[in-house]
Amino acid sequence: MRIHHLNCGSHCPVGGRFYDNAATGLMANICTHCLLIEIADRLVLVDTGYGLADVRNAPERRLSRLWPLVLNPNLKEEDTALRQVEALGYSARDVRHIVLTHLDFDHAGGLEDFPDARVHLLAAEQEAARHMPRSFVGNQRYRPLQWDGVRDWRTYAPAGEPWFGFEAVRELEGLPPEILIVPLSGHTRGHAGVATQTTAGWLLDAGDAYLHHSEIDTGRGMPPGLAIYERIMMTDPPAARHNLGRLRELRRAHGTEVEIFCSHDTGELQALQARS
Repeated sequence: MRIHHLNCGSHCPVGGRFYDNAATGLMANICTHCLLIEIADRLVLVDTGYGLADVRNAPERRLSRLWPLVLNPNLKEEDTALRQVEALGYSARDVRHIVLTHLDFDHAGGLEDFPDARVHLLAAEQEAARHMPRSFVGNQRYRPLQWDGVRDWRTYAPAGEPWFGFEAVRELEGLPPEILIVPLSGHTRGHAGVATQTTAGWLLDAGDAYLHHSEIDTGRGMPPGLAIYERIMMTDPPAARHNLGRLRELRRAHGTEVEIFCSHDTGELQALQARS
């Protein structure tokens, strides 16, 4: 197994350190961290970031009008998962599986770039995206144009042996047992992490269960702009706070066994890229 840490879309909101605690200029730099996993004769993506159609079309066709104004995404074709897969010498057909943390616009935009892929997610997330009564935030985050062409969905409820005390989905159809889904509701109703066992230990992609490393490293010092955005996007704040506390405890108790990272901390992405 070989794992690539990809940035599949940068957000550059005006405000610099107000959003990322690191910028030296006017614009922040907030990544969209996705994984590409090489397993024998197939590739697995964990989230897709923004897709080709998000880059090529006017943003309002695929994305809401509001969030591009707030987040100021810097969308480049070479940053899409498809183009990064191709740069490694593969094609879209080689991506046989996509495992999603959730269906937000910045995580699911590239689904239709891989028409042969089987898409795995929690059933609660698909239900929320497709059928639940929409709210203002729901209409902004879920963009059916990004995924209404997907043909092969596999949805799950938690089942099987717990993972470090967390509920888990351990048998993803067509995938090895080293890859599993860990429910982490709160950001969305069916939000999840994706855990991958490597020779060096476990990687836990916590998706948007947190947005900045300070939330689980120290519990304080989060950039205020991100804190505001995080609170607006929470579907279930009590569940989100509960799962954040559990992730802190997981790091405290099992930090040598489990590497935890989120989708939008550029520092975490760069550190993992350097090590891998």
